[in-house]
Amino acid sequence: MKVKQLSLFLENRPGAISRPVKLLSKAKFNILTLNLADSQQFGILRCVVRDWQKAKELLENEGFVVRVTDMVAIEVADKPGGLAAILAVLEKARVNLDYMYGFTLKNEGRGLLAFRFDDPDRAIAALSKKGITPVGSEDLFKRLDG
Repeated sequence: MKVKQLSLFLENRPGAISRPVKLLSKAKFNILTLNLADSQQFGILRCVVRDWQKAKELLENEGFVVRVTDMVAIEVADKPGGLAAILAVLEKARVNLDYMYGFTLKNEGRGLLAFRFDDPDRAIAALSKKGITPVGSEDLFKRLDG
């Protein structure tokens, strides 16, 4: 029930994000969600694409440093307290949340968030105990295909 994320290290300068985005676009990779974080010296572009192995190879062949990490995609009720309920389960299980960001996909009043945990397997187990089933890659792509 994990989704692979690509993290690219970029120089912190104008236009740095354009090159990898254009490369992915030209090779027909659709970026399903992304996050951009920065520091004074560099930025990190994090993204989820369908065929992450080929995208990783493409980017590395173009000189990018690419790291693959596991994300957990979770449907969250799109109402006040929806995220708080998910976080309460994780806090009780003592799972550390490193960061998260959203997908633009929405399904029947529920949003979809991508979470990066220190221990994704423990997070999935804790959520599953409470009847919260993370969305796996295959199901995620089916939803995007309509």
